[in-house]
This record gives sequence, C-alpha cells and structure tokens, in this order.
Amino acid sequence: MSTDTIFAAITGRGGAVTVVRLSGASALPIVAAMVGRLPEPRRASLRDLWDVQGQLLDHALVTVFAAPHSYTGEDCVELALHGGRAVLAAVSAALVVAGARPAEAGEFSRRAFLNGRMDLLQAEAIADLVAAETEAQRRLAVEGADALHMACAAWREALRLMMAQQEALIDFPDEDLPPEVEARLLADIKRLHAEMQAVLEASPRAERLREGLEFVILGSPNAGKSTLLNALAGEDVAIVSDIPGTTRDAIGVRVDLGGVPVHITDTAGLRETDDVVEAEGVRRAKLRGETADLVIAVAGADAPVFAHAPKNVEVLYVITKSDLVDLTPLGFIHVSAKTGAGMGKLVAQLTEIAVKLTDTRGAAALARPRQIACVKDTAEALRFALEAEAPELRGEELRIAASALGRLVGTIGVEEILDAVFSGFCIGK
Repeated sequence: MSTDTIFAAITGRGGAVTVVRLSGASALPIVAAMVGRLPEPRRASLRDLWDVQGQLLDHALVTVFAAPHSYTGEDCVELALHGGRAVLAAVSAALVVAGARPAEAGEFSRRAFLNGRMDLLQAEAIADLVAAETEAQRRLAVEGADALHMACAAWREALRLMMAQQEALIDFPDEDLPPEVEARLLADIKRLHAEMQAVLEASPRAERLREGLEFVILGSPNAGKSTLLNALAGEDVAIVSDIPGTTRDAIGVRVDLGGVPVHITDTAGLRETDDVVEAEGVRRAKLRGETADLVIAVAGADAPVFAHAPKNVEVLYVITKSDLVDLTPLGFIHVSAKTGAGMGKLVAQLTEIAVKLTDTRGAAALARPRQIACVKDTAEALRFALEAEAPELRGEELRIAASALGRLVGTIGVEEILDAVFSGFCIGK
C-alpha cells in the first residue's frame, strides 16, 4: 500500500463550502505547517491557511482525525474551504508543494479497506450509494447491502461450525460419535446451500436495479412510437414525422419509474425495406427488443395491428392515437400522446412492471457480478460437499466454500480484485 499523503475535494463543486481531505503519515505535519497550530482531534476550529511563501490562502475550518479513528484508518485532516475554484486551486497547489499528491479514484476507500476500516462489501455499498440516481437505488445500496453483510456473517459462522464438525468426524473415525452428528452436519450444509440458492435466484432483480432497466418501443412505421417516447420523456427527444422510416437508429431517454432507473428506447419501424440504412435500423430494433427487459409493442388506433414481438421477453401492448379513432380493441392500454389521455395509466403500468422486475423485498442483494460469482462458487462447493462420500473430500469442499465466501468480503485472495473494485470510485472516495 502506498504511504504517500493524498488529498482530494470530497464535496461537489459549486457550493458555498468545499471540503478537502488529506490522509497519510504526513497529513498532520503538512497542515500544521500551513495553519500554525492543529486543533484537538475531532474538533473543528477556524484557522488561517498559508502557503510556504507566507501568502494567505483562506480562512478554513480544520478538523483532525487521528489514526486509527478516521475514514482511512490513517491520520486524516479535513479542510472546509470557502467554495470557489480559485480557492481550491490555490490550496491544492500549496498541498502539492508541501509534499502531498492528488488522490486517485477510490484511493481513500482502498486505504480504509487495507487498514481494516471496512470490508469489500461495505466498500462496494459506498460506491453504489454515491452512484445512486433514484430512491430505489439508494435503498439497495443501504438496505440491500446491509442485509447481504448480515447474511454473509451468518454464512461464515455456519461454515465455521460445519468445518469443526467435519474435522471431528475425520479426526475421530473410530470413536463412538452419535450418528446424528453427521446427519445434522449434512442437514446444515443442505440448509445453507438452499439459502444461497435463494439469494442467487433474486440476484437478477438487484442487478437490474443497480444498472437500470431497458424498455424498448417496437412497432410498425407511423405507429406513434416517437410521439410516445417524447410524451414519456416530457420533452422532444425524438423527431416526429408522418414520413415512414424517419427513425432509423435507436433513440433513448432515461426516466425514473417508481424509483427505478429505466432507459426507454424508440426504434426504427418494423417493416420490409430495400433501403440499406433503414434495414440496418430494423435489424437493430429487433435485436434491442430481444435483449430488453420489457417490449412496449405499439400500434396506432387507425391501424391496430401489432408488429411481431420477440419471444421470451415481457410485452406490454399499447394502442396509440386513441384521439383519432373512437374504437379501441379490448385488453390493451390505449393512449393519446397528443391529448394526454391514458398516459397516466400507461405510466402506472410501466412503473408497476419496473418495480416488479427489481423488487428484492429487503433481502440480501447481490448487485455486482463479483458478488454473484463468489456466492455461486460457495454454493457449488457446498453441493459437492453434499455429494462427497468420504469425510476428507467433504471437508475439502467445505474449505473451498469458506475460501470462496472469504473472497466475497475480501479476507482471502483479494489482491487480484482490488483494482476492479476501487477503480470505479469517484475522486475523493
């Protein structure tokens, strides 16, 4: 781990106050040289901030966090500066001259992990919380991550007890151990395996919520797809024209449906065409439909025939242009993007689907591929343990399971995954 003293602004720019954090062995001496006298730890005090040439930089609130009781576990200092680019630039330049360097993305949290202030699950939860765009994503980062952390702790304790029981069966094969010892061990392994499988089955919903859903509008030319997208977006993001084939490439907008981030995409009208460019747009439209979380199949009330929808994808059928024809087939949502009629019902239906596709119901949430892989490896080792006939083989599979679970929180074999975890952080975290 680097022993450099690092710094970064940990608040957004443009506000009245900008907070700069320093962390490292030289954090206290560097700031002491700039303010003259450090305040007591954890007590914010107003100090004049000077550079090495004796120029006054700012009047700042200085707070000291002595190791190990800080975010990173190292000596830390936070400088609350007056907001403004010139102030931040001058203080940053002075810190560099004094021997500190700008922090890299995720470097504060990485140091916190390496110093035992958090594990990998907690670090990933922080990154997800910072990146959260909607209320549902915020809850996933907080509640889902806490539930996963608690579940993981229970799994590790259960595995520890199982391994102890298995070692007893290996070390004392000739002793009169009650037969129910092995039966209870197998039952515990089976129960733990079932718990992990249940969490794995729920993981796609957590992944969708973290990454956002993809809803794709499909339909024939002039079915009102672009007008519908504009109505859902609340602004003109797609060109609307009576000329068939106007939309030739996917055009999308990101919306918040019940706290779930959803990317709604308008696509080229589905039809046979000799136009090479339009044909490519049709091909891409079909491909997007096949990989979507939901297809919004659209047909106009003046021509209520739906284009072919892809298989194995949930489809919501919508009749548009209901203001033109006073006749709507039963069983479909009918809207008029022009007058707004039916749009409330459509948005409510889309919201219901979005929530259903991402609902984790407060369960342990595996929202990242790394987490899913670790739990899959653990569950697979438990399955092999159940199938093993020799006690020694079962014990080895339990050790493999414990190792895989250790990777989940970062206690075993973490070096190869640190860069992947922390590189996605913002500067200042």
